[in-house]
Amino acid sequence: PCLRCRPEQAPGLALVDSPQVLAQHAARMLDAAAREGNDIALPDVAARLGVTDRHLRRIFAAAHGVTPIDYLTTQRLLLAKQLLTDTELAVADVALASGFGSQRRFNAAFAERYRLSPSALRRERVSAHARNAPQLGARLRLGYRPPYDTRGVVRFFADRCVPGVESVDRDSLSLRRTLAWQHHQGRQIAGWLAARFLPERHELEVAISPSLASAAGAVVQRLRQGLDLDADPAPIDVALASLPGPPGVRVPNGLCGWEVAVRVILGQQVTVAAARTLTARLVERFGEPIATPFADLTRLFPSASKIARAGAEDIGTLGIVRQRVGALQALAREVAAGRIELHRGAPLERTLDALRALPGIGEWTVQLIAMRALAWPDAFPASDIGVLNALKTRDAKAAAAQSEAWRPWRSYAVMRLWQSLETGT
Repeated sequence: PCLRCRPEQAPGLALVDSPQVLAQHAARMLDAAAREGNDIALPDVAARLGVTDRHLRRIFAAAHGVTPIDYLTTQRLLLAKQLLTDTELAVADVALASGFGSQRRFNAAFAERYRLSPSALRRERVSAHARNAPQLGARLRLGYRPPYDTRGVVRFFADRCVPGVESVDRDSLSLRRTLAWQHHQGRQIAGWLAARFLPERHELEVAISPSLASAAGAVVQRLRQGLDLDADPAPIDVALASLPGPPGVRVPNGLCGWEVAVRVILGQQVTVAAARTLTARLVERFGEPIATPFADLTRLFPSASKIARAGAEDIGTLGIVRQRVGALQALAREVAAGRIELHRGAPLERTLDALRALPGIGEWTVQLIAMRALAWPDAFPASDIGVLNALKTRDAKAAAAQSEAWRPWRSYAVMRLWQSLETGT
């Protein structure tokens, strides 16, 4: 693209937009590698998807018109262009945050594609905001396709807000939270981010703490998934026209698949308020303290490795029943060991099967994790009490049969059904 265009701000493709779902899975994995700064080999991608690398190259080129390596390089360069244009990060930090192993490789790729150096693109002036408030770190703008039910998304997070980790302001449509990230160099970095919806511009304005600057690409990817910014509402709204709800309903996920899965497990057979209380106790006991410019952000969500190492009795004293403790620690061990990955680039069926094999995790939990941690648009927890109440039935099989008409957007149907209970529509 020409340098006047801003394709890096535009929403990406939803997972089911392409008929070549396998190629789309590969694109997601490559995009994750680009934004998280990880090296990734095509044979590894093919092996995770259960195909040969030759077959993957063929279907990828047919679906996307480019080779996987060209796609990966383009994603990294688009992210770098956004960081160069919208932030004051040093060029070396931009190279790292956009997934290039060195500034030399970054400069060479940039010069080859854009015929100029990264520093030539960088605006010479430093914004007054950056001069006067350097503690606010990098600022970015992320676009989304309208319509977008901002009120519904903000209300969803506000109802589940855990003190110390996150803060939500319904009036200003803003969210803040702490975040830890396992850096690709093997060290953990932590900080905070603040996001505010700008409905008139169809954008999300994001501020990232300086401590997370080297992981800016990963943070952007997490935000895009967590707030479902890449969804295309047009086909979704048409498919779900028979259900109540405003246009542009989204599926709020989370910025960490592990955290989302923990919240789902703690929400088994209890109310939203009770699950929030249990999560707050877990954070208070096991979450590491962190200093931020915000008085209401004081702790990080506990890591999988910390929960795996904790004593079951210590977790049980928080009011969490033994079965939930067993499920939490079983999942924590798998996530900490890397045997289960919880993000939208993870292989779906393999991940769901691995979750089903864990003690204390039934189909309701699996479907909600698929919906909110793996960002799968067609998940459907048929036994969910909210879904059954909205459908005015107690028959989970009947609810599942009715949901067939909403494929492949059943996750969005669930959100509409939940909202109908909250708003009385």
